Formats: sequence, C-alpha cells, structure tokens
Amino acid sequence: MRDPRIQKLAENLVGYSVNVQPGENVLIEMIGDERDLIKAIVEEVGKKGGHAFVELTDKALQSAQLKYATEEGIKAWAEYDLHRMQMMDCYIGIRAGSNVNDTSDVPEDKMKLYNAHYQHPVHSEQRVKHTKWVVLRYPNASMAQLANVSTEAFENFYFDVCNLDYAKMDRAQDALADLMKRTDRVRIVSPGTDLSFSIKDIGAEKCSGQKNIPDGEVYSAPVRDSVNGTISYNAATLYNGITFENIKFRFENGKIVEATSNDTTRLNEILNSDEGARYIGEFAIGFNPYILHPMKDILFDEKIAGSLHFTPGQAYDETDNGNRSSIHWDLVLIQRPEYGGGEIYFDDVLIRKDGIFVIPELEGLNPENLK
Repeated sequence: MRDPRIQKLAENLVGYSVNVQPGENVLIEMIGDERDLIKAIVEEVGKKGGHAFVELTDKALQSAQLKYATEEGIKAWAEYDLHRMQMMDCYIGIRAGSNVNDTSDVPEDKMKLYNAHYQHPVHSEQRVKHTKWVVLRYPNASMAQLANVSTEAFENFYFDVCNLDYAKMDRAQDALADLMKRTDRVRIVSPGTDLSFSIKDIGAEKCSGQKNIPDGEVYSAPVRDSVNGTISYNAATLYNGITFENIKFRFENGKIVEATSNDTTRLNEILNSDEGARYIGEFAIGFNPYILHPMKDILFDEKIAGSLHFTPGQAYDETDNGNRSSIHWDLVLIQRPEYGGGEIYFDDVLIRKDGIFVIPELEGLNPENLK
C-alpha cells in the first residue's frame, strides 16, 4: 500500500507547485532509484489532463560520462536535451541519489565545461525561464546520513517539511516581499560578518512551494556593484561533490576580492569560472520553521529558519541585477543564537534579530505562526 504522505506530496506538486493544465507537457526527472513518488506524480499529471514524460538519471553513470566528455560532446548532449526541454510546459525534478559525492572525482575542467555548455543553456536559460518548475529531494538512507538521523526519523521530518501548508506561507510572505521592494540599504551583522549593499529597484520574489519543495524564502539581489564588507558563512556546502566549510568573502564595490575556506584553492578556481562568478546574483532570507540545521543539501539548507543566503553567480530574471555567470552557488549564513546570532537591517531599521522577525508586519513569518 502506498504511503498516503507520498500521495499528498504528488497532489501538491502537480496541483499547486506547477499547476498542470490540460494538454501541458510535464518532464519528471528522477536522480536515483526510488519509484513510488514518480508513479504517483505520473498518475496525478494524467488526472489533470497533462502529458507525463519521465527521465531516469544515475549520478554514478553521469560521473563516468563526464570524465571522458569533450566540449563537442557536451554541446551535443545539451542540444539534445535542450530540444526536449523546449517542448515542456512543466518540470518536476526529484533528487534521490545514494551518494552526494558521486561527481567529486570528475576533473574540475570537465565540470566547468558541463556547467557552461549543459547546465547553463538547458536549465538556467531554458528550464528556469520558460517552464513552470519545481525541484525537490526524496528521503533515503543517504539523506538521513547527511542529517545524522535514522531513515525513519528523516522520513517523518521530510514529510513535515514538504507537506507544510504552503498556501498559508505564501500569504505570510507578502509583507516581506513588499518591504524588500521598498528598501534601499541592507546591512547584515553576525560574528565575522559586517556587510552592506543596496537592493533598490531590484524587486523581490516569494518562494512558497511553486519552485522548490521544501520552500520558505523571499529573494532579491544586490545592486551589482554596491556590496562592501565581509561575510562569513557558517553552513557547510557541497559544490560538484566537494565539501566546503568556513567560507569567507571580502567585497569591494560588488566584487569578491578575497575568498578563503577549508579549500581556498578550489574555492578560487570556482570563482574564476567567469567574470560574474565573483559578483552576487541573489540575496534571500529563509524561514522554514521545520528546517533547523544544515545537512549539505542546498534545497533544505537555504530555507533554514533564521538563515539568509548570499549567492555568487547568475541572477534570476525576476530580480535581475545584470550579473551573468555559469555558476549560481547558494551559500548560507544562519543567525539563530546557537549559530552565533545576528541582525538584518533595512534602511537602518532592525527587521530580524537572532533569526526572529522583530517588526509587527513580519511576525507572521516567525516559526510559531507557520507551523
């Protein structure tokens, strides 16, 4: 018998997140071995009158493919998949790989070719800009290990997070999105962090289950050349299968002029991918009440209650500051007391302290009001 929580998740993904309409093409991509959720999604797409297409991807096989890939081969691969993506109205991506480090031994120059000639045109330019899309993880033993809990405990956590009342969260986000649209100067203060920038006229977008599951953030972007100061991220992060910790950036007029971490050499190689990689493409505030600790999975970590992320690389069209890059690397700073605390100021007014919103119009986003 199918777990009823899987059925509810499939209904939410198809009916709320991408809102499938009759006649629409829906690409369902699964990275991993799990099948129950795919079957449920295919059935829900059919009930809505849509056309389901399924792609099954194995990260270990993809890693082998990339090790021997050439620029010509990657471009042909991208052209093949780009044509398919151009036929799609909706995209549901499910990530359930058994080993998050499967691509860690792919040479850096191969990953750069893949990011520039496959990920950027197929996903950043086509899927993100021209489809209704949502991306989520699926609970398995690998994810439970990352979270340092049993598989059963992680499944319970996962379905609490993913089956949250996102329509209620959407309404609560209105005040923050409106405030960000009216704000000019932002200042972020935390241990090792004192950062200032402008978000004037950039806009703000709510994230409440239509793009990612789990969800819970409002994002904008800094005016490209306005960032000055230092930020010290306190959540470990994976990039191309490599774990980075203690990342610290110093900015001058928008550009990362100094970058250090547990692997400073690799970090700077990534930031040297192209000119835009050393500028910021996204600033976002996270507030999912069920996600409290990082687990090196960015779909969860960037929504942590009391967090923010400040992202080197490509800007989104909805909050475009003009930055273009083959990378988009969400890096997370948690400001709850157990992570050192911190403040966010908008135009010199304190709006969040130690992870809790402190002005009345934003209190609807505090944990007790979202659960």
